Amino acid sequence: MTDGNAEPETSDSLKAFGEVVKAFRKRAGLTQEEFALRVRYSVETIASIEQGRRLPSERFIERAEEVLDAFGVIKAAAKHLSREPGLAKWFLQWAKLEAKALCLYTYENRLVPGLLQTEAYQRALSDGQLPPMGDAEIEENILARAKRQQLLTERVNTAFSFIIEEHVLRRQTGGPETHREQIEHLLRMSEQRNVEIQIMPQSRENHAGLAGPMQLLETPDNRWLAYCEGQESGVLISDAKVVGILQMRYARMRSQALSLEDSQSLLREMRGAT
Repeated sequence: MTDGNAEPETSDSLKAFGEVVKAFRKRAGLTQEEFALRVRYSVETIASIEQGRRLPSERFIERAEEVLDAFGVIKAAAKHLSREPGLAKWFLQWAKLEAKALCLYTYENRLVPGLLQTEAYQRALSDGQLPPMGDAEIEENILARAKRQQLLTERVNTAFSFIIEEHVLRRQTGGPETHREQIEHLLRMSEQRNVEIQIMPQSRENHAGLAGPMQLLETPDNRWLAYCEGQESGVLISDAKVVGILQMRYARMRSQALSLEDSQSLLREMRGAT
């Protein structure tokens, strides 16, 4: 999803960090398998980090520094890493843009948008992920998601609009308790001045967003950009003509979805039915 679980693209800083870890591991006389056991990460994760293909978590950095007695070198090398853990490589550019956006519009027909997901909901999604995810990777994703979600409360002058298909909210992802918690969270967020949540009703036979999910944002210099995501891929759109078409579709959807008040009423109904 928006903040998926793929490994980031390699970079000089990632490669350099990997070489530092590899050098200290060999200095300690440990194989990757022996090192993996001591830091409690999989051998695959160790190999990815040493090859510069995976951004290490804070927990890995602390454990590697301690296990390898690295004189603070591993921690120092980690300061120069620029990737965000838990974010897919195709989403990184959009994540940077949304952090400074004047407004952000999101339409979703697959699952609750990442900025609105509870931790329990995200864990439920992670449990069903294919290929299966390791515990460390899941924790990285959750931390990255929590950091992104701070935008909703910290950027009080940014307008956030969400349109979510009703069937997404009726699917009890994670079971009744997780579902109810997620619905309650949506209700709380919808009470913020800068957050609007609308539901696209199942009774709507046709609407302007049937081509798929989309996100739109306005940059500080008043440019509009769009982002569309599929499985294991995402496309940042800057072409003014295409962005204009998506803006037109989103504007139509806002009139086709339930009003803010009716959307809140439906959420309360769903919460009571859980």
